Amino acid sequence: MLRLINIFLLMVITAGVSFAQDHSALEAEVAATENAFAKTMADRDFDAFKSFLDPDTVFWGGRGPLTGADEVAARWEDFYQEADAPFSWKSETVMINPDGNIAFSSGPVTSPDGVVYAYFNSVWRKNDAGEWKIIFDKGTNLNQ
Repeated sequence: MLRLINIFLLMVITAGVSFAQDHSALEAEVAATENAFAKTMADRDFDAFKSFLDPDTVFWGGRGPLTGADEVAARWEDFYQEADAPFSWKSETVMINPDGNIAFSSGPVTSPDGVVYAYFNSVWRKNDAGEWKIIFDKGTNLNQ
């Protein structure tokens, strides 16, 4: 009986470690997705930017919420018009929900001269095709 209990405990511990490893891999996947999303700005690739947007995405900004991929794209297109990117961002923190299909990503937003002036907060959802798409985004300006 003691042997069965030990085997059961080992299975529970192993399952817990596996869960943590799975989420660690998912966190790395979301960070890579967020950073690829950010790279669209550096590369000045507006079509690539749009490809990360979930159809139901909501972005909050200084002028109020933007609802849906089309509205977000219409407002963000201006950021892709100049030869140089007006800002950049990079994922620093990622958290995954227990089901592994919703993720939170956060990190600094920097000016072209490298000064951190804001932090972004993004929520990503894994769709049926296994792709992470951004569903919520809200920046916090440090100067306000």
